[in-house]
Amino acid sequence: MPRHGRLHIPGGCYHVMGRGLERRRIFYADADKQDFLDRLGETLARNGSQCVAWSVMTNHYHLLIRVGDQPLAKLMAPLLGGYAGHYNRRHHRSGYVFQNRYKSILCDADAYLLELVRYIHLNPLRAAMVKNLTDLDRYPWTGHSALMGHRKQDWQSVSEVLGLFARGLGTARRRYREFVVQGLEERDSDELLGGGLVRSYGGWEGLKRLRKEHVYCIGDERILGDSDFVERALAQDTLKVEQATQRIQAGWDLDRLIRRVSQYCGIKEEQLTQKARGNDLSLAKALICLWGSQELKLSLREIAHRLSISQPAASQWVNRGRKFCRELGIEFEVIDS
Repeated sequence: MPRHGRLHIPGGCYHVMGRGLERRRIFYADADKQDFLDRLGETLARNGSQCVAWSVMTNHYHLLIRVGDQPLAKLMAPLLGGYAGHYNRRHHRSGYVFQNRYKSILCDADAYLLELVRYIHLNPLRAAMVKNLTDLDRYPWTGHSALMGHRKQDWQSVSEVLGLFARGLGTARRRYREFVVQGLEERDSDELLGGGLVRSYGGWEGLKRLRKEHVYCIGDERILGDSDFVERALAQDTLKVEQATQRIQAGWDLDRLIRRVSQYCGIKEEQLTQKARGNDLSLAKALICLWGSQELKLSLREIAHRLSISQPAASQWVNRGRKFCRELGIEFEVIDS
């Protein structure tokens, strides 16, 4: 099957994974890991991309990359090619180092960024490469130690992640670590490793049809997000035109969204800053966070500020909104009239 070009969404967030050939080691010594990280920092700077989270294991790596105008391949090709060549010379070997192409999953950052940061940074602990979270706090081969302030990586987007928890550095680190602790009590989600689309199998609808026929496909490019996010990503990649733009042109903004959702749920707008103890208020908050981020492409930061909640809380409301919509069978069109 011929290879298809990877989706390129400027500003998109990609979970990137790669393994050694036949699952062999690709990092034998600390020098190998440091060489990989040095090259990563250099290529990030050249391509105008950002690294939000990372973890270097023994036979594989995880990166969470937010690309700029340049596609992901412009970053990964020199990184992996340069590392493989130097690795072979350093270890007096020849041949392939990495197994097939790296996997890249375009992620709905508003809904999954924090979960992915936690998942990636917990890899060494879950693989028993460190004994406990205290050791992970200072472990040099994952981005967690930089977020905890014990190591510095100039190319890691530390402030972006910590800023999602609090403005003050100390409070942000404490809340981030509490968030990581919560992850230890939860099972890994397979959802974070796979997603909504394998484009080479006919897109979202094609993949759903194959799954109904019990044909399960494995591809090297996926999307982590619901069908709406998948469709938006495809539209942006191929047509560069999104429905959100049309809605904004039609006068949709956060004020209008809040007004319409409040009317639909039968609550007063001023109630939205209160704790959601009732079903109507919970539904309203969930729909505002879900439809604001997905249908209008508003940032969760803006929505969270308006509702007087944290961005992680807004992300949780997005997930609740998806559940409400599934259970109640409602779509954005109920307020778009």
